[in-house]
Amino acid sequence: MKTELDAARDLSAQIAGAIRDAIVAGQLIVDERLPSESELADKFGVSRPTVREALKRLAAQSLIRTQRGASGGAFVNRLRYEEAYGQQITTSTLLLSMNAVSFETACEARYALERACAPLAAQRRSADHLAAMRAEIHRQGQPGLSDESFCASDVAFHRALVDAAENPVLSYHLAGAVEAMQPLMNMITFTARDRTEIIARHGALADALEARDAAAAEAALQALCAYTIRLGRDVAAKRTRRTQEA
Repeated sequence: MKTELDAARDLSAQIAGAIRDAIVAGQLIVDERLPSESELADKFGVSRPTVREALKRLAAQSLIRTQRGASGGAFVNRLRYEEAYGQQITTSTLLLSMNAVSFETACEARYALERACAPLAAQRRSADHLAAMRAEIHRQGQPGLSDESFCASDVAFHRALVDAAENPVLSYHLAGAVEAMQPLMNMITFTARDRTEIIARHGALADALEARDAAAAEAALQALCAYTIRLGRDVAAKRTRRTQEA
């Protein structure tokens, strides 16, 4: 484990990075107990509060867990994909909101990832997956449904599609695409979209998966991508016209 630190940079972040790298490299294995705070402080040449802050960073990333008592301490965690979803969503949301990524770029990326699920979802979807998708389609058609609730249902529909692929690696990567990118897309396009058209496109996608028709499912997603990009362009054009008229 690298123990040399740069005094000009955040020490706790460097310690957390060194321990994280050791876990990734297999130098520290699952369920292994880390050295005590005192031992780590001596190893890195820092104070115990600095080590404690580094351990908090690792715990926040679910890389370690802490136990109290005589046999307690900090242990390498057995990280599961489900536990990492929240971090993926948060990171994706921050990247999209803080960086100059165009609407079309984000849309293109999200649907490319989602289309990767289509063949697997067509093959592996269960009755429960289809029921979840149909339930959201029904919900989307309810009179008086708020824009916020419609957006939440839209996310839930696509989450069910991703879950139908039964692939935890894809689910992890698509957590950011569906639950970070999609809400932001909905915020941009909700004033221009036609709910009836979206419901019809969702229905076509569910029908394709029920028929186990991977090609039709991919085509439905491609059409939904094109429609979303068109909505984004319409919204941008209206915004430009309002700016010019002001």
